[in-house]
Amino acid sequence: MQDAIVIIPTYNEIENIEGILAAVFSQYKEVHVLVVDDNSPDQTAQKVEALQGTYADRLFLLKRSGKQGLGTAYIEGFKWCLSRSYEFIFEMDADFSHNPQDLQRLYDACKLQNADVAVGSRYIKGVNVVNWPLARVLLSYGASLYVRIITGMKVLDPTAGFVCYKRKVLETIDLEAIKFIGYAFQIEMKYTAYKKNFSIKEIPIIFTDRRYGVSKLNKGIIKEAILGVIKMRLKTILGTS
Repeated sequence: MQDAIVIIPTYNEIENIEGILAAVFSQYKEVHVLVVDDNSPDQTAQKVEALQGTYADRLFLLKRSGKQGLGTAYIEGFKWCLSRSYEFIFEMDADFSHNPQDLQRLYDACKLQNADVAVGSRYIKGVNVVNWPLARVLLSYGASLYVRIITGMKVLDPTAGFVCYKRKVLETIDLEAIKFIGYAFQIEMKYTAYKKNFSIKEIPIIFTDRRYGVSKLNKGIIKEAILGVIKMRLKTILGTS
């Protein structure tokens, strides 16, 4: 995986960041990681800076001025990666909900199995979620069904945030046109790749809810996703996107 980089967006992940970086680098000596931090009050960025000596030339940091949303963090991260020579670019959470051991499986799907986008899917084999309350499971699964009905995408977990993109996908997508900033960003990216006829392959994973820190999900993010899916579909129907 020497041609790969993992983007990890952070906001107040001081309890998780050292552990997740150690877990990634202990398994993949050659992979690089880019942390995109939104000026975390808990000094997550300062912890990353302190660890850069340990992981010299493998750990990179983008510090942003404030909390600007998941989508914009990834867009900045994508641009940073595309300005360099990486061929495979990952999205992964900092809180261990995504198992670093599964990075290899997503990589292999793109590298060896001709997928353009590999998605770590919670729902390809039933519901593989650990430690979520039933209401959260129903919300997530219902959202995935809603997205499939509205957009026509066959992706079973369109809101998933554990993803590997081939470089050519991100080069082809107009990143400036990606507008959603919450979890709807994940849907918009997959839908855009789908419309451009890129191959999207889902890889079954087990998603484990965070043990430390606080979820960033709120009512505003949910509303953006519900209305955003309709807007995306209407733009496609009207030929404005």
